[in-house]
Amino acid sequence: MNKKVKVARLSIFSNTFLIILKIITGVLSHSVSIISEAIHSFMDLLASVIAFFSVRISDTPADETHPYGHGKFENISGVVEALLIFVAAFWIIFEAVKKIMDPLPVEKIGYGFAVMLISAIVNIFVSGRLYRVAKETDSVALEADALHLKTDVYTSFGVATGLFLMWVTGFKWIDPVVAIVVALLILKESYNLFSNAYAPLLDQSLPAGETERIASIIRQNCTADMAFHNLRSRKAGNYKYVDFHLNLDPDMTVREAHEICDQIEEEIKKAFDHMEVTIHVENF
Repeated sequence: MNKKVKVARLSIFSNTFLIILKIITGVLSHSVSIISEAIHSFMDLLASVIAFFSVRISDTPADETHPYGHGKFENISGVVEALLIFVAAFWIIFEAVKKIMDPLPVEKIGYGFAVMLISAIVNIFVSGRLYRVAKETDSVALEADALHLKTDVYTSFGVATGLFLMWVTGFKWIDPVVAIVVALLILKESYNLFSNAYAPLLDQSLPAGETERIASIIRQNCTADMAFHNLRSRKAGNYKYVDFHLNLDPDMTVREAHEICDQIEEEIKKAFDHMEVTIHVENF
């Protein structure tokens, strides 16, 4: 099985386990902060399912209807995940404000504290795995899923701290206030995720550092009587695309021109995984 698919499946299993655990504990304890974490985990589960299917689709080879491949499915999934998180955050804030207006005593604080610590530990492990595979495969969908779980680690520790403070002080308002803080962190997460996932859908150029590295490779393979211009780049999922115009001596044979283009293309592909290079040859 594909490495990306395996780690996406792990995320689905872990989120399902945590949702069940948090919902049961939240209902028994009447804690809105724990319920907010259950909602967060439910959004994480949806994100994991979306990531699971998107990485399977994005690795599908190009076909007649998608001649440039299916890489942007990962970007679309990232945008959908960001919007889901956005909705979840406002839902949490709405429920927390209701709890502030009509507070209920929180029970079984010790159970809630333990569940939050378990959640944090599980997500530290799973998000670490997701990040490693995301970096290895340059997967937008897995990176988005890892970001969800990383945020869940922080929010779980935050809820655990809130429950502890409430147990020490007896102040009921701490629980919904912590839930609102969790929601604000989730909103920030959704904005970052949306920005990262949406940009490639607009065919934004590769990062400046990568573009300059490509230009440097081209220059290294150009002799004094050669030049290039109109360098363009874009990204779709974990696939990168670059094209440029190469000016060559008009007396050069087709074979010689082809060999030069092959050499440049090979050097660029050595430097970048999943790279497609298109060179338009022109005379001076």
